[in-house]
Amino acid sequence: MNYWTELSIEYANQRSYLDDLFQVYPTIPEGIRDIDKERWTNIEKAFKKKNNDILIRELLKLELFPIKDSYIAYLKRDASAIERNPKTINRICGRLYEMGLDKIFERCSEPKETNRQIGPFFRRWTNSKALGIQPVGLEEFTKTKNDAILNGSDKQLMDFAAEELNYKHTKGLDFIGRFNGKYVIGEAKFLTDFGGHQNAQFNDAISTVQAKNVKAIKIAILDGVLYIKGNNKMYKDITTTYKDLNIMSSLVLREFLYQI
Repeated sequence: MNYWTELSIEYANQRSYLDDLFQVYPTIPEGIRDIDKERWTNIEKAFKKKNNDILIRELLKLELFPIKDSYIAYLKRDASAIERNPKTINRICGRLYEMGLDKIFERCSEPKETNRQIGPFFRRWTNSKALGIQPVGLEEFTKTKNDAILNGSDKQLMDFAAEELNYKHTKGLDFIGRFNGKYVIGEAKFLTDFGGHQNAQFNDAISTVQAKNVKAIKIAILDGVLYIKGNNKMYKDITTTYKDLNIMSSLVLREFLYQI
């Protein structure tokens, strides 16, 4: 098995992994979502008048619809479908009237899910000089051959990787560094659970490491449930199918970079 994967598993199972990981991913829930006062007034009026058409249209304008229903996404993308499908609208509005205005407001103003907020945290952590050096902008990064970490927008990282490192993959990058004269690229993910969206995130990171003909060391900087020993698919994958790939926790990344 890859040494750094093995070290990450050992760290997660024998040390204060979650306590230490909080330095990288301080997943503090945001406050409630703001709801435009004028829009909420329109929603209240439509609700009280039982005006299904206006009620649906106003609620669809909010960031979060108050009920989970497989047809909501379609209605958001094609508002003309509201007029053509009265039975669907009546069915959804029936559930809304059962909920009541207070519950609708509560649902629409719920904080964003924690796992959707964590994307920027890894870069924020690297920018705190956690890896021993202060990340620099593109101009300074390209000026020398010294050890450096590139601090730039998603597009800047992708453009640099494509033009300088022959990275043709469609997935974005969270890390580009140069250590001991060698470039390192990687994606960073915090996998908070098994299944669904989290499996897709895992697969994205793996596909980056498997990208062909890249002029750089490719790594997947993964944290979370994949290091829990057991029969879960992620753990089995990193210890068998992908055991030779550079998969590691952010908490061992510094050691990895300085031994290159």
